[in-house]
Amino acid sequence: MRYLLPTRLGGPEGLWNLRSLGPLRSSVAIKGLKTLANVSKITSRRAFAVPHKPQHTFGSFARPNRTFLRSYTSSRNILGPTFEGAIGAINFKGSANSKSRVVHGLVDVERRSQSKNFIGLLSAIGAASAIALAAAATAFNESLTPDPEGDTFEMGLYTASQKELARIQDEKRQRALDRCTIRALQWLVRGWYAFKDAVLEPLLITSRFVQLALIFVPVFLLYPISFFGHRVHLDGTTTSVQTTHGARLWYAIIRRALELAGPSFIKLGQWAGSRTDIFSEGLCMELGNLHSHAKKHSLKFTAQEVCRALKINSLDEAFEHFDERPLGVGAIAQVYVGQLSHAFVSERKLELDPDGNRWCAIKIIHPHAARNISRDLRIMQFFADAIDMIPTMEWLSLPNEVEQFAILMRLQLDLRIECLNLMRFNDNFKRSFQVKFPRGFQELTTRQVLFEEYIYGFPMEEFLRAKDELGDTNLRKKVSHPFIDAFLQMLILDDFIHADLHPGNVMIRFVKSDKYHSKSISTEEECYEVVHRLKHKLKNKEESFLPELRQVLTEYTPQICFIDVGLVTELNTRNRTNFIALFDALARFDGYRAGELMIERSRTPETAIDKELFAIKVEKLVTKVKKRTFTLGTVSIGDLLDQMLSMVRGHHVRMEGDFVSVVVAILLLEGIGRQLDPDLDLFASSLPILREFGMKREGRSILQDIDTLSMWKIWLGLELRQFMNLSVKQMHDLVKTDQLCPNY
Repeated sequence: MRYLLPTRLGGPEGLWNLRSLGPLRSSVAIKGLKTLANVSKITSRRAFAVPHKPQHTFGSFARPNRTFLRSYTSSRNILGPTFEGAIGAINFKGSANSKSRVVHGLVDVERRSQSKNFIGLLSAIGAASAIALAAAATAFNESLTPDPEGDTFEMGLYTASQKELARIQDEKRQRALDRCTIRALQWLVRGWYAFKDAVLEPLLITSRFVQLALIFVPVFLLYPISFFGHRVHLDGTTTSVQTTHGARLWYAIIRRALELAGPSFIKLGQWAGSRTDIFSEGLCMELGNLHSHAKKHSLKFTAQEVCRALKINSLDEAFEHFDERPLGVGAIAQVYVGQLSHAFVSERKLELDPDGNRWCAIKIIHPHAARNISRDLRIMQFFADAIDMIPTMEWLSLPNEVEQFAILMRLQLDLRIECLNLMRFNDNFKRSFQVKFPRGFQELTTRQVLFEEYIYGFPMEEFLRAKDELGDTNLRKKVSHPFIDAFLQMLILDDFIHADLHPGNVMIRFVKSDKYHSKSISTEEECYEVVHRLKHKLKNKEESFLPELRQVLTEYTPQICFIDVGLVTELNTRNRTNFIALFDALARFDGYRAGELMIERSRTPETAIDKELFAIKVEKLVTKVKKRTFTLGTVSIGDLLDQMLSMVRGHHVRMEGDFVSVVVAILLLEGIGRQLDPDLDLFASSLPILREFGMKREGRSILQDIDTLSMWKIWLGLELRQFMNLSVKQMHDLVKTDQLCPNY
């Protein structure tokens, strides 16, 4: 029996909890399955347990062998309609009726049969029930739940995914051994796996190493050119940073080399571009221009993966329309758009949004992506260990950074994690109609294929390009305010932050709201028409685009849509405590204490150099910001954090990766927000969220919760600061308009 059915059939869902079926039904089912197992364990294993390509399937499983076909044919001839009822459960592709139809068929056979050869009939119907129950067991895709070992939701999912992957690989090898009935063949299989692990895989990694060496060795040899050329200012930085022409050229060569090295190194460059606490600002700016030139995989591969995920034989069984052109091709996966059929939605009982939007985005991981990335990560780890041995370089902790990067890459190789992230974001923002995340279809999503609601929106990138010509600041604020509020809710209330908040992952829809501005009353068709009209005018460069955009912003309410949530940032208890302590010090303008906290709570405090000087620099920076705050009434927290990261790099202060991710997210957020609203003040914008935070936790044991007590202190401090800033601004306006002393 251990060969026939997956272990999860005995799980809490009771899909194969035979005792719950009653004594009569369970006894029949058990006898049938035992008889079938005794007839041919190997046959049942081959026939029911191994999925293959859709065009070679019998139901949802592998094409059966001759032994099974004889059993299938004899059972059909003897049992007739009863057998059809039982075996027909396969065609339900895992519907809830599969189990009941099989069991009722078994009971009907036992009650009606007067045959003396009942065991033979039982064996035949046992084959049918085994197939149907195996179909029901594996038709639903494996769900993923956080492992308790993870210190955050995301790390719990990562740990569970990696454990499952290791188990699948072990089971695959064990199945290969079980198929070998001759001991000599088993030794041969074991020898092959040993050769593959100890010889073949290292050879392939060495080959990849040589390829990468040919790309990167010339780059390192060209490093001296970075010292030559005139000094120039870097465009686009918030601080006055200078570099040489030679350095800019060398940074461009690094970027090009990373693009040639493939998806793993493109992702590495994009990650490094966000770590201004480690790498120079000039290099980070150049790496921000990295583009993926990944080759798209074939439509045939896409069809095979989608059919395997949905347990269907062709795309027509699930889709009314499937666009054969990829919507986008990334370093790890590519995305298609399709419209699910009414029949498929009803059969799978999918939950759609109130408008019944059946359009979905389908993300498919490239073939061999996991294998290739695994090899590249091993090579990166080798280089990181080598660099870490160089004196004065240990403060970078590159082996640890590569390990963190490896986690980010592996998270993106299990698309069920992104689906669960979507579900959590939707739950967090279920009361906010101005913020929207796609709905993830967990029942369809697998490790390799993600199904999510397709959102047709106006790109934030295009809106930012048109902002200056749009002119009206109040109209732009209608977009910036919900965007800023959504991020601050992620940061303060939820501690679950979208980790890739660049404009390409943000879209805008335009909806009409009820009179209380509490929910959308627009239909999906209306939202589509508004966006489609704007996109058409923009594409054709029509002069009526800007007037149309102004009219839409006036008549409709912008709805901010976030996509691509494969990576999120969560602060564990320790990092969250550290972040709140630092935020508290900055809100009180205690720069020296902020500098001390950054060193004391860094990853390796002992590697920091000139600790006293670092704290003094932070104090001077915060004092300068404080003066600007009380003269202009606003402060750019982005400027503050950006300059702090430069100091961190100069004094070898090693910040936690999640902590830096939050800082980078704030920089990206304020960069977008200030383009829409030049007077944006994140400290002031965070006040409503902090008030909500305080109200939600007001009745709890505050004195026992240091985290909450710190947030209350920040809240009260910012309330006082906001009151003083308003007074300063009002006084400035009165003087400017000559209303303070009109007769003077």
